[in-house]
Amino acid sequence: MWKPSPFSLARPKETALSREAFSFSIFHFKFGNCLCRNCGAGGNGTLGGISMKVTAFILLLTCLLLLSSSAQSQRLVGRPDFRSRRDSRDSHRRLEYTFARLEYRSYGWRNMWMTDYPKADEQFIMGLRNWCQSNLAISDDPISCAPDDKDLFKYPFVYIVEPGYMELSTEDAANLREYLTRGGFLMLDDFWGEYEWQNVQEQMRKIFPEYPIQELPLNHPIFHCYFDIDEVVQVPNVNYIYTGVTSEKGGYVPHYEGITDETGRVMVFIARNADNGDAWEWIDEPRYPLKFGLAAYKLGMNLIVYAMTH
Repeated sequence: MWKPSPFSLARPKETALSREAFSFSIFHFKFGNCLCRNCGAGGNGTLGGISMKVTAFILLLTCLLLLSSSAQSQRLVGRPDFRSRRDSRDSHRRLEYTFARLEYRSYGWRNMWMTDYPKADEQFIMGLRNWCQSNLAISDDPISCAPDDKDLFKYPFVYIVEPGYMELSTEDAANLREYLTRGGFLMLDDFWGEYEWQNVQEQMRKIFPEYPIQELPLNHPIFHCYFDIDEVVQVPNVNYIYTGVTSEKGGYVPHYEGITDETGRVMVFIARNADNGDAWEWIDEPRYPLKFGLAAYKLGMNLIVYAMTH
């Protein structure tokens, strides 16, 4: 069985084109009276009837617009340590670990299981390789599978996004129960507020009516099997860069919760009031705070290591 090797964690270096690196200053423009005999201003500080101050303002505004455009183009350059797999020349290899997400039925106007798909999955794979420096042999392509898919049992870790909208049939619940009792692991992520929380509890009771959802303390081995995780981080979606708000739908307090079997093994990990998938997807966006992205990657790596060693 693969075992993680310790290494010293270093924050990825900020590139020269990061949002913090770009700054500029505008010097004062000072115009005296016009001395040109041909402008018709008569030395009174006007040019063809237009005030020199207005002309200066237009010039200044033009400079600001040009500089702002340049700054914006530089800010949009992605973080090189978190490139998408589309920028890689790797083949479509199937290796020791393959990232898998669950296809499930949901109510609403779209397939909620596809949220952030496939970019979040691809970015996460690149982050595990490049930033986490894992020795784990990771497949190039993520996959998705339904609860009744026999291939589900090939994957020790399965990701479920937006379970607040998930609707499991009796057959789905039975298949997931068998998968989990045989050593599988589920991560539930990206659901917010009381309404979605109630649905998550209802769906989990379909799988394990005998096992309650419990808060996981930060001294639990799941938080220290690869990285040391010492706080529960409310990871927001990408709209944080416009709003500065981390919560959604009244879900103000984040939780790390789980369902364990009679031996204490965590079978289901629940990231409540957080959106780690969006952080995986948008960590290459320089305006998205790195602290959220790194927290999401650390959590994801720990859960994979735990799932593959328990």
